[in-house]
Amino acid sequence: MQGTLRDIHAQRLLILDFGSQYTQLIARRVRECGVYCEIYPFDITAAEIAEFGPAGVILSGGPETVTEGTTPRIPESIFELGVPVLGICYGLQAMAAQLGGEVVASELREFGHAQIRSEATSNLLAPVFANANAVDVWMSHGDKVAAMPAGFVCTASSDNAPYAAIEDPQRQFFGVQFHPEVTHTDNGEALIRRFARELCGCQGEWTAANIVDDAIASVRAQVGTDKVVLGLSGGVDSSVVAALLARAIGEQLTCIFVDNGLLRKNESEEVRAAFSGAMGAGSLAELNIVTVNAQEEFLSQLTGIDDPEAKRKVIGATFIDVFEREAKKLRDVNWLAQGTIYPDVIESAASKYGKAHVIKSHHNVGGLPERMTLKLVEPLRELFKDEVRKIGLHLGLPPSLIHRHPFPGPGLGVRILGAVKHSYADVLREADAIFIQELRAAGLYDQVSQAFAVYLPVKSVGVVGDARRYEHVIALRAVETIDFMTARWAHLPYDFIECVSNRIINEISGVSRVVYDVSSKPPATIEWE
Repeated sequence: MQGTLRDIHAQRLLILDFGSQYTQLIARRVRECGVYCEIYPFDITAAEIAEFGPAGVILSGGPETVTEGTTPRIPESIFELGVPVLGICYGLQAMAAQLGGEVVASELREFGHAQIRSEATSNLLAPVFANANAVDVWMSHGDKVAAMPAGFVCTASSDNAPYAAIEDPQRQFFGVQFHPEVTHTDNGEALIRRFARELCGCQGEWTAANIVDDAIASVRAQVGTDKVVLGLSGGVDSSVVAALLARAIGEQLTCIFVDNGLLRKNESEEVRAAFSGAMGAGSLAELNIVTVNAQEEFLSQLTGIDDPEAKRKVIGATFIDVFEREAKKLRDVNWLAQGTIYPDVIESAASKYGKAHVIKSHHNVGGLPERMTLKLVEPLRELFKDEVRKIGLHLGLPPSLIHRHPFPGPGLGVRILGAVKHSYADVLREADAIFIQELRAAGLYDQVSQAFAVYLPVKSVGVVGDARRYEHVIALRAVETIDFMTARWAHLPYDFIECVSNRIINEISGVSRVVYDVSSKPPATIEWE
């Protein structure tokens, strides 16, 4: 790095969350414009807003209705900041109601695709209507604005929302009934870019190169000459943390890779290969990785346990024991590095307000006990997953690692249904490797969002050659999704599935039958456990 490091957080937007399923997507769209932003719950205090000092504010959608008096409202101080404000869906309705307009229940609700028409020249909507006076958008609302506040003009309408977009050009207050953050809205990203870059005046300093430089400087200032330990799993987050810390502090970092017997085939070798010289001599080539073979310890602890949640807890607790034991062997370590990312931070913050719900326990280094007395360094805690991938590529990590499909923390432990045995894990590992290998060979790997094999606790009769085989069943699972909140089963070609099935049954003696999972999410989840 040369010269003075720029402050990439100086120009930033504040996003107030009213409970929309799309709130994080709004933030990701803003970040894609090169503008830093943070999400806070709607009931943030005026003092916190003033301290944040936003260049602009976006109000998210939400499930409530402003026609009832006890539902969420916009902090009045937002309207006194003197910065542009954009209300989306519920954010528009709350703005209209609080500034003197009227919001009523719609006779006909709009959910899904709709078309909006231009009604007046608009500073915000100019890129949306650049090529047409009517465009397709995504709606999701049961209320509508029936009367605008004083000073506002209507800039767009739809069949069921006469005020689909309104704005007060003097105060730079903008509202849209549709959702520009979703891909179903034509030119939605251009709208958000217009708001963030032009109306709010942000320069676009939030880039992969600047994020890396900023993170390196921050880590060096935080850690100094101290030593750091990191639990390296081979996943995207921990791998990018390792790359970042290797660039920042070099030999002060030690990575501990725990082989729990529930990893993908050749996981340890692939992790080492990914880091071996990936960024050239003097950086990742010298990454210090301590590999711990704890397969027997994990598998013995899992003996007789078939409940999914119980398996997760056992695997998590055993990991803590192994990691703590190995970390104690290192001398003068004061810091624990973690791959915490921004969605984790948002959920933790939101839980204070009662908005977060735990669906199932997660396994990561975040569960390490306080008795380790290590201070935390979390260089990714401001970043979304897509941003983590971008800086990983910028740091020189191979695309094959950065774009790997998600893998659960408990590994194959939750892809072996029922009790976990060493022999089951070996069979599943081979089946999964064949599936992934064939996906890559067919050019299908990057076309699906996640693909894996599942070991089923049922036996089936088969015939291989002239011999009867009575063995277990393997299920193949592949899905397509954008946000992993919903997912469609991947419509892989029949001849491809036939090829994978034949290979698994012919090459693995412990399998008699292969099935393909055609369940979407919802109602099913992506993982089977």
